[in-house]
Amino acid sequence: MDENGSLYVVDNRKHEVRRYRRGESQGIVVAGGNGSGNRLDQLYGPCYVFVDRDHSVYVSDCRNHRVMKWAEGAKQGIIVAGDQRQGNGLTQMSNPWGVVVDQLGTVYVADRGKHRIMRWPKGVTKGSVIVGGNGGGGQSNRLNWPIGLSFDRHSNLYVVDYRNHRVQNINSNS
Repeated sequence: MDENGSLYVVDNRKHEVRRYRRGESQGIVVAGGNGSGNRLDQLYGPCYVFVDRDHSVYVSDCRNHRVMKWAEGAKQGIIVAGDQRQGNGLTQMSNPWGVVVDQLGTVYVADRGKHRIMRWPKGVTKGSVIVGGNGGGGQSNRLNWPIGLSFDRHSNLYVVDYRNHRVQNINSNS
C-alpha cells in the first residue's frame, strides 16, 4: 500500500501490477499488462512489488530475472537490477522475489535462486552481494530461498529466509 491507502497487487498469471484506490473494484494497470514477454512494457511472472514515495512501482520480474521500475503514469518501465540473463554474475539474478528501495534509491533484491541478497545503487549496472551467494544453507551467512525484504524505521534490513523458516536481520551498510 502507498501512503494514500492505494493497494498494489501483482497478478502473476496476467503478468501485470494493478493499483486499487479505496472504493475501486477494477483497479488500473500500473506495470505490465501487455502479455508475457521481456520488452520494457511487459513482465513475465512478476512476483513482488514495492512502491516508493513518488508512486514509482518496482516489480521483481521473476522469469525475466530483473527488477523493473515504472514511474507513475509510465507506459513502460526501466530495468534497475539484473540484465534478463539468469546467472550468478553481479549483473545477473535467478528468479528475484522480494524488492525494497531505500530513500537514496538503492534497490535491494532477494535473489531467490542464488540464495543471496543484492544491492543495486541508483544508476549502476552491477549489483553487489550483501549476504549469501555461497549456496543454500542454514548457517547465519547463508540463505535458502530468500523471498521477502523490509526495512524498519531505523534502516535495519530484514530478510525472509523461506526454506530456513526464519527472518534474519542483515547489516545493509556492509
